[in-house]
Amino acid sequence: MEQKEGIIRTEYSEIMQKSYINYAMSVIIARALPDVRDGLKPVQRRTLYDMYELGIRYDKPYRKCARIVGDTMGKYHPHGDSSIYDALVVMAQEFKKGLPLVDGHGNFGSIEGDGAAAMRYTEARLKKITQEAYLADLDKDVVDFVPNFDETEKEPAVLPVRVPNLLINGAEGIAVGMATSIPPHNLSEVIEGVKAYMKNPDITTEELLHYIQGPDFPTGGIVVNKDDLLAIYESGVGKIKVRGKVEVEKAKGGKERLVITEIPYPMIGANIGKFLNDVYALVESKKTTDIVDISNQSSKEGIRIVLELRKGCDTQNLCNMLYKKTRLEDTFGVNMLAVADGRPETMGIVPIIRHHVNFQYELATRKYRTLLAKELEKKEIQEGLIKACDVIDLIIEILRGSKNIKQAKACLVSGETAGIRFKTKQSEKTAAKLRFSERQAAAILEMRLYKLIGLEIEALMKEHEETLKRIAEYEEILGSKSAMAKVIIRQLDQFRKEYGWERRTVIENAAEAVYEEKQQEEIAVVVLTDRFGYAKAVDVPTYERNREAADAESKYQIHCQSTDRLCIFTDRGQQHLVKVRDLPFGKFRDKGNPLDNISNYNSSEEQMLFMDSVEALKGRKLLFAASGGMLKLVDGGEFDVSKRTTAATKLNQGDGLIAVVRTEEKETVVLRTQKGMFLRFPLAEIPEKKKGAVGVRGIKLADGDAVEEVYLLGEKEERTVKLQEKEIALHRLRIGGRDAKGVKKV
Repeated sequence: MEQKEGIIRTEYSEIMQKSYINYAMSVIIARALPDVRDGLKPVQRRTLYDMYELGIRYDKPYRKCARIVGDTMGKYHPHGDSSIYDALVVMAQEFKKGLPLVDGHGNFGSIEGDGAAAMRYTEARLKKITQEAYLADLDKDVVDFVPNFDETEKEPAVLPVRVPNLLINGAEGIAVGMATSIPPHNLSEVIEGVKAYMKNPDITTEELLHYIQGPDFPTGGIVVNKDDLLAIYESGVGKIKVRGKVEVEKAKGGKERLVITEIPYPMIGANIGKFLNDVYALVESKKTTDIVDISNQSSKEGIRIVLELRKGCDTQNLCNMLYKKTRLEDTFGVNMLAVADGRPETMGIVPIIRHHVNFQYELATRKYRTLLAKELEKKEIQEGLIKACDVIDLIIEILRGSKNIKQAKACLVSGETAGIRFKTKQSEKTAAKLRFSERQAAAILEMRLYKLIGLEIEALMKEHEETLKRIAEYEEILGSKSAMAKVIIRQLDQFRKEYGWERRTVIENAAEAVYEEKQQEEIAVVVLTDRFGYAKAVDVPTYERNREAADAESKYQIHCQSTDRLCIFTDRGQQHLVKVRDLPFGKFRDKGNPLDNISNYNSSEEQMLFMDSVEALKGRKLLFAASGGMLKLVDGGEFDVSKRTTAATKLNQGDGLIAVVRTEEKETVVLRTQKGMFLRFPLAEIPEKKKGAVGVRGIKLADGDAVEEVYLLGEKEERTVKLQEKEIALHRLRIGGRDAKGVKKV
């Protein structure tokens, strides 16, 4: 019988919405965000559990990371090897984690952003604290185990972490529509905070901050907005300002040097290189002349970035400049988002600790229930063995008279004597009264004869006493929350004593970095720009000494002040501004910098038509000519703008700007087209327009023709141009009117 195909008709948008929500929740819960209980993302949890299962303990040899990654991917985390290895690497990096969980052997990257070696080269094993505080008691039914992705293995839904890992190591993760960013904290302080909460569950955030001062970054540094921490830890959201630690050292000749020994946490990685480049840029752009040399002398011993200073430098002002202009002062964005009770939630520090403490009570309850059950079972067996020792002769008689073990066990448990041969009727009557439990009977039947030795019996009695003590202890812990709290606190104190560290990050209220920018000395300079777009500035005496060579090698020689700005007009009708102080200043033979690098001008996409200083353009008229024949005059003052790039003129569809010319002391304009048409007319016929206008038509063009060149002539100026081997005297062209066809000369 054929089964009919079921077609479900539904709205496409509903399917998309439902699918995307499912995907988003999968990413949020099962990949990107940590669980508030153990502070671990799924990939971290699975990697640590797999190492535990593989027996890669702290006191065992290292194992290849490729083995760990492959096993984790095959059993628990089918999302690609790179994500697993990246998580493993981060858990081993001391500069990223306050409390590294993995002991890495080999190249696991550096604080300067160098990546770890390939997983086939590196090795790893668990840290001691990871075993003791993160993976202990997994055999005591303290957490639930769930099926893995293909239901062939079991994995813990959460690790039985005994310390508040979410706060100690922090977390970073980007999910769908949300992200988490939790700073790392000091283990000793967080443990003291947890103890304070356990003693007073109504503790406020302000009271808790007496124990937990603030973040404790592994890179040290200085948190400078202490007063903001209360609001941040109350809401779980905010910005922490972190500065690097700068020391002033004496150098030879009365000079000083700035030495950066600690960096802000957000600077780790590629941002160290960016910081160095930013300092280079400050020196090159003459923002500071106090720095003579900079070198990165960092090593395995720690960060050491040295700035050699000139004599008499104001070090405090320079430090403030570095805080303002570079990443030596940076911001750590806090968003304490974690998965709590199966859903993402932004929490303050008190709710995070509350979730952790509740989890600790749950772990302790499950642990001691399991231990109590084992001790009660042990007690039952011990009592049976002790009782058996008192009637051992009868038991031996039962065993010798029984036909099989089933018959003997039935007699021990329920006193069934049928079929068993006894030496006397009295023995049979006594045997009928036996009432051992199933577990006791099994233990008696498995008991070895040497256990009947007197010393062994004494040891059994002593062991029974110990068992009774443990049962009483476990029952007390389970029966009293205060007793359980003492056990949890005692364990936390042990972790604090063995694994705590001194605070690395200083927490203070520092004054806002105020940098007094020195006013640049205004001097007369000459900007030289060659035909390749390389520009430099030299002082006037240097230019005068090398005038002949400068004029021959440069396309533009612009006389201006060092505080001026240069205006570049391009064939796309764009205006680009360049500050003269951004150009290299100094020697005549220096090559200069490409204008592409210091402005938005792109020489590969647009052609420079004209260049002058903004100050020189004021009070002057510029003639704009487009290939379609449109002309206009614009007041140069319109180009004194603040934006680095603006539209200098409006162009018709398909037009390009062909010329921007200063019109001072000129009487007539000559237009030349691609097809050899010339038109001369008075400059006065061209109206002055705003830069946002298209202009007026200067010449009537034939189909397929376009304006190619514009010439301006003075009253008695004589000028000749050569075109297709023919010389044409522009000053002898008849003066006509604007918007005529012109005359053909070639």
